[in-house]
Amino acid sequence: MTSRYTSERIAHWNRIATNCQKGICSKFYHELLCHYYKFFVPLGLRILEIGSGEGDLLHKLQPKRGLGIDFSANMVSRASSRYPELEFICANAHLSDIHEQFDIIILSDILNDCEDVQKILMNIKKNCHEQTRIIINYFNNLWRVPLAVARRLKLARPLLEQNWLTPQDIKNFLALSGFEEISRKAFIALSVPVSVLSKFLNRFIIHLFPFNLLALTNFSISRPVLEKKNISNLTTSVIVAVRNEAGNIEELLNRIPEIGKKTEIIFVEGGSSDNTYETIEQAIVNRGRSNISLYRQHGKGKGDAVRLGFQMAIGDAVLILDADMTVKPEELPRFVQALVDGQGEFINGVRLVYPMEDEAMRFFNIIGNKFFSIAFSWLLNQQIKDTLCGTKVMWKSDYEMLAKNRHYFGEFDPFGDFDFIFGAAKMNLKIIDLPIRYQARRYGTTNISRWRNGLTLLKMVIFASRKIKFI
Repeated sequence: MTSRYTSERIAHWNRIATNCQKGICSKFYHELLCHYYKFFVPLGLRILEIGSGEGDLLHKLQPKRGLGIDFSANMVSRASSRYPELEFICANAHLSDIHEQFDIIILSDILNDCEDVQKILMNIKKNCHEQTRIIINYFNNLWRVPLAVARRLKLARPLLEQNWLTPQDIKNFLALSGFEEISRKAFIALSVPVSVLSKFLNRFIIHLFPFNLLALTNFSISRPVLEKKNISNLTTSVIVAVRNEAGNIEELLNRIPEIGKKTEIIFVEGGSSDNTYETIEQAIVNRGRSNISLYRQHGKGKGDAVRLGFQMAIGDAVLILDADMTVKPEELPRFVQALVDGQGEFINGVRLVYPMEDEAMRFFNIIGNKFFSIAFSWLLNQQIKDTLCGTKVMWKSDYEMLAKNRHYFGEFDPFGDFDFIFGAAKMNLKIIDLPIRYQARRYGTTNISRWRNGLTLLKMVIFASRKIKFI
């Protein structure tokens, strides 16, 4: 039975659909929302939108499969006639009995208006698989009075009394319903189209303190709380990019542990001036192990080598290990365990927690890494303490999605680290830092130039600012 609260809102939104009331502020606001959602949602996914209204947002996201649910029959009729390639259903989000699973579930400006937030969130659990992302946007209560004035002036759509939801309320509702918030972002400083001013405020100023506290809308991105998997059922791939590392090969092969039911080791050699390639070839022959493979890199840089390694990997989980063994190979199972326990979907090694061996990292390198840690954590809206640690792990299936959407960033990264970090952040994967003890190199010399790579890191900050933060 429909409650009086919900019946009043159904009648209200049926009137809105019939009268096509929008207003100049509402129109510009929804254009901005579409812009942000298009950043968060890759093309060609299965998308469910709860409270789909006239269907504009769902249409602009170009889903492989798009389903919209709305309790207003008039809204559903209007959306169905405008976008016949999508499916729209008239249903109460609290009670809908749709059991299909989706990659993305969107709740745009509905939780402020709904009767029972927790009931809606618990009801959509059945529509989630492990990689599903729930994207919610809800308005900032500081805007109640300005929005009321805009509605009175007919610059915005009329609304009934709204729920008082804070970011902490949303996080709490998600936790109560079996979801985990990954990141939160604030958008829109000015919802009136005022030429260059609106663009400047909405793209740049709104991301700076204290202006971000005054944003019109907050976005929350979450995922289902995952059940732990059994590490013994996994296959793993360890990618080792090598250049002038002949003296480390035998020890590497002795120390890389078996992880899961099968572990393959993939060497990608990149133009060594010593006999690294031949040493690996001989080691494979001597050991007679079919799980060791060797590829010669045709491009340049570690990033190119790692991408080749991921392309050839067949394991469920794929790890990156530096050949200099400054991170102990024996640490690798901890990375995979964090992945299978659901603690994160991109596990990133961190060298800046434990004391380092003498000469493992020079003083100015440490200072630079700490600075970039703060910068990138702010830019990505997730904590990331060390961007250049060479040990990382992620699911191969997530990497395939990352590679499919790499065109957004392009082939920009000579290291390889930022290709993964930025890609993981753009895909809304949960990034977890895993502290390790950083060892001094015992063979050869580093391929890293402190000042040249520091300049490259500054370029990465500017790149991330433009492509991720100030969108």
